[in-house]
Amino acid sequence: MVAPRRAAPSSLLLIGPVLIGLALLAAGCDEAPSGATAAPASPPPPSVTVVTLRQQEIPITSILPGRTTPFRVVEIRPQVGGLLRDRLFTEGEAVAVGQPLFQIDPAPFEAAVRRSQAALARAEAAVGAATGTVNRYRTLARAQAVSQQNLENAEATLRQAQADVVSARAALDTARIDLGYTRVTSPIAGRTGRAGITTGALVTASQDEALVTVAQLDPIYVDLTQPSAALLQQRRDIAEGVLRRPSADLAVARLVLQDGSDYPHAGEIQFSEVIVDQGTGSVTLRAVFPNPDQLLLPGMFVRARVEEGVTNRALLVPQRAVSRTPRGEPMAFVVNGEGVVEQRVLRANRAVGHDWLVTGGLNPGDRVVLEGFQRIRAGSRVNATEGSVTAAGS
Repeated sequence: MVAPRRAAPSSLLLIGPVLIGLALLAAGCDEAPSGATAAPASPPPPSVTVVTLRQQEIPITSILPGRTTPFRVVEIRPQVGGLLRDRLFTEGEAVAVGQPLFQIDPAPFEAAVRRSQAALARAEAAVGAATGTVNRYRTLARAQAVSQQNLENAEATLRQAQADVVSARAALDTARIDLGYTRVTSPIAGRTGRAGITTGALVTASQDEALVTVAQLDPIYVDLTQPSAALLQQRRDIAEGVLRRPSADLAVARLVLQDGSDYPHAGEIQFSEVIVDQGTGSVTLRAVFPNPDQLLLPGMFVRARVEEGVTNRALLVPQRAVSRTPRGEPMAFVVNGEGVVEQRVLRANRAVGHDWLVTGGLNPGDRVVLEGFQRIRAGSRVNATEGSVTAAGS
């Protein structure tokens, strides 16, 4: 009896997959299509919140750095030489106009006054004698008792004596002035600094070293620096009516001190320099501030908020609606009338509160995307809903 042949293992491996494929094909053929397959529905456009831009009337301010300088500074120097006998003030105290500060030894100058007084008396006596001689000679000359030459000589002597009186009086005035200079006084009201020379020192007239410095601090100057380009733009805006201000050089300023606190008194811009600094490209604006409490001292660094003017053409865009392009330029998304997103590059170089003051790239009536711009791109269609923002500067 012959044993049945067994299939080779490789043949069994090939038959299995073939049978499975035939079964799947038969199953597919049994399901008849009931109709065409429906296309997937397109997603709805993303929703965004927009704000419609409108021109507003707002004050325009600039933040400028500056330093305080005294309103007036006087270096006190002696006008006559001598021994410095007394100091008549306390260093750092406030002094009034004409208040004595130093006393130079007056003894030599008092002697000079007495000497000048004696010279004047001698000259006046000589005038008296010469006047009597002239009167006698005139009488004798009419009687031809003296010659005309003698009379003319006597009159010349009188005129010389009178000139000597004038000279002696001038010398006496000079001596008295020098005596007055021995008491050194303050020419302005202000606050004194440190005394440069101690009592007992010998001083000379108009010496290089000052005895003391007196600075007037009320009011006080603040010198601010502003880029020349910003100053030109500001004046151009005023000329074109974009900014309204009484004068191109007069403006109100308020100070922010080094500790961040606000200075309580407002100041006023007085003038701007006519020369641009070649190193920094900026000009200096000088403002004057009242300083009744002596809170501002010379040399302090401050920041000033300068009111440039008022504009009624301002377009304010919330800062959260502005992003940056890869090149670092400010940009915003705008929804046009067809609901399509446009990308706009802006010109915005000034912050007003929580907004950007836009001077280019946007127009009144544009709808700027305020929320939801993370889900959109230029050219996409969106569903825009009008939103609201807080007032500028709040």
